[in-house]
Amino acid sequence: MDNTIPAWVDGTLTPVDKIEVHLRGLRHKAVSVFVLRGDRLLIQRRALEKYHTPGLWANTCCTHPHWNELPADCAARRLAEELGITGLALSPRGQVEYRAGVGGGMIEHELVDLFVGEAPEGMKIDPNPAEVMEFAWVDLEVLARQTDESPERFTPWLRIYLRKHADQILAR
Repeated sequence: MDNTIPAWVDGTLTPVDKIEVHLRGLRHKAVSVFVLRGDRLLIQRRALEKYHTPGLWANTCCTHPHWNELPADCAARRLAEELGITGLALSPRGQVEYRAGVGGGMIEHELVDLFVGEAPEGMKIDPNPAEVMEFAWVDLEVLARQTDESPERFTPWLRIYLRKHADQILAR
C-alpha cells in the first residue's frame, strides 16, 4: 500500500511518506468529516494501534487524501473504511489550517477540507477495529465542555475545531 500523502516541500506539492510528513511537520492535505444527528456529533475513539494519538477521541473521521484524490471522494472513502458508513450525503464546509503536536515528536500541519453530513435514523455504523475502538453520539455542548475540562482525552485537532472553527463546521 502506498503510504505517501500530498505535502508541500519547498513550496511544491509532492507525495511524501506520511510518517516523514509528521516527523518533519510538513504542511499537507487532509480531510475531516463531521456526522451529525440533530445536536449530537458522532465521535470516534482512535484504535490503540494508530501511529499517533491512539486511544484519543476525535471527530467522526479524518484522513489524508491519496495523490490526486478529490476531497469529497476521500471523505466518502474514509467514512466507509473507518466506520462502515456508506451513501451519506456530505456537504463541504470550506477549509481550515492548523498546526499541532500529536506526540512522539510528530506534528500535524494540515490544510483540511471539511465535510458535514446529517445521519438518518437507523444509519448503520460498523467500525473497523484497526481504526476505531469505540464510537459515541455526543451533544455538541457537552462535547465542548468535555474538551475544555479533560483535553487529554481528545485529539488536538478536535479541540482546535471546536474552539476555533465551530461556527464554520457546525452552522445549520
